[in-house]
Amino acid sequence: MIFQEIVTVDGPSGAGKSTISRLLAKRLGATFLDTGAMYRAVAIVAVEKDINPDSLGYEPLLRKVLDSMVLSFVPPEGEMDDVGVVVNGRDISREIRTSEASLLASRFSAVAMVREKMVCQQRRIGEKGGVVAEGRDMGTVVFPGARFKFFLDAAPETRAKRRVAQLVAHGQEAEYETILQQIIQRDFDDRNRSLSPLAAAPDAVIIDSSDITIDQVVERMVMTITSDTKVGTVQQ
Repeated sequence: MIFQEIVTVDGPSGAGKSTISRLLAKRLGATFLDTGAMYRAVAIVAVEKDINPDSLGYEPLLRKVLDSMVLSFVPPEGEMDDVGVVVNGRDISREIRTSEASLLASRFSAVAMVREKMVCQQRRIGEKGGVVAEGRDMGTVVFPGARFKFFLDAAPETRAKRRVAQLVAHGQEAEYETILQQIIQRDFDDRNRSLSPLAAAPDAVIIDSSDITIDQVVERMVMTITSDTKVGTVQQ
């Protein structure tokens, strides 16, 4: 039987959502939906057009950018590589993985027209099922009816160390204290925005990954999903 359910994985920046969701999708034979990459892509393109969501009168230009944006995913080359993103024929995969892009994404994701556009695309991708959707409001807003919901968390200090290691692995400079403050700021912004704030869905399984490995998190998720005998087979 083919896996046809929607699995949501929400949580704050640096909690390991992308890596864990990608591995979980592989185990399930499902499609990995990296929604964070979508918001980062919007932010990168918008800033290049000198759009500032904190200034007056930015809406018409941002709407134009969103209406003309053609976004597609590029499968990762290796098992642990990030999903690539192409916007209007241009590969911005490297640009969206910086700490600056993460902070910009938080600002633009709080804009109603951006969320409306992205949520529509995300639901279109997930309408046939067989998707592991990673983000910040997958279980609360985008797929509230998903059968399996997880909220992945970790201490800010742990997330900062992971983020530094990730950036260094990609050949980028990273300073721990700077990254930690960025994570704390993004946590505050994401949890306190008026539109789709970061929160665990009431029926989500909450997993703190501070002191357990990636493989242990994935295994716990797989066991939760496969405990229901109606769910399709999992690839070993």
